[in-house]
Amino acid sequence: MNTNTYKFSKKRELKEFTTKEVVDNAKKKLKKSRKKISDLQDTMYAEGKYSVLLCLQGMDTAGKDSLIREVFKDVNARGVVVHSFKVPTDLELKHDFLWRHYIALPAKGKIGVFNRTHYENVLVTRVHPEYIFAENIPTVKSLDDLTDAFYHSRMERINQFEKHISENGTIVLKFFLNVSKEEQKNRLLRRLNIEEKNWKFSAGDLEERKLWDKYQECYEDMLQRTSTGNAPWYIIPADDKPTARYIVAKTLEKELEKYNFKEPTLPQKVLDQIDEFKKELNNE
Repeated sequence: MNTNTYKFSKKRELKEFTTKEVVDNAKKKLKKSRKKISDLQDTMYAEGKYSVLLCLQGMDTAGKDSLIREVFKDVNARGVVVHSFKVPTDLELKHDFLWRHYIALPAKGKIGVFNRTHYENVLVTRVHPEYIFAENIPTVKSLDDLTDAFYHSRMERINQFEKHISENGTIVLKFFLNVSKEEQKNRLLRRLNIEEKNWKFSAGDLEERKLWDKYQECYEDMLQRTSTGNAPWYIIPADDKPTARYIVAKTLEKELEKYNFKEPTLPQKVLDQIDEFKKELNNE
């Protein structure tokens, strides 16, 4: 699989990327890929030089939660840390918009997954600009202050943030789960029709669905301005969940392989005494 075909290019628009692709035997292929990811993460942890930040964005029902569950099923539980960012807390609102994301970054050797990300600050808040008022920013006094320039400035801050962490050993990979409006409708209906899925449904989902075109417009602008060499966006066809999961896993696997992680070797002094240590243990 050539995962580069899913990488966002500023020469293309979001609407040019397909939402539907079906990979044969995707579930079987995913099992192989996630085993390799597990091995790579183990070695990355032992080496202790790099971490991974995997960002997931997408419209409601795009399949983010189930993707995280399936892709990282075989990875050491201590090696993956998932953060699902909700409405900012009072404490978080007393800091700048990137603060809560910065303190959630993965330590070296670990994979951090942001389920919804720092990009909510230029997506949801752009569709609902009144949310910005909760941040109590001195220069924002009315909706008139929330211009395109305001959000573009935030995007540039995000680019700087990602550049900084990548230069310090964090491998940044960003995935937009590209689900169609028709498939979203089907998945919302499923939540309503299957009793055990009812808890997932919110009336607010339908209100947000009415803003579909506005969200797509904001995503397009965001992708054009924030897909960079050190933190690329991948547009993942998400109408078929097994395929989406496999593409994300395969992309992660291929990217990690590029770093050629190496387990550290023991100091020569210890290596010279290995036979003595074995003898000591065997003679207990």
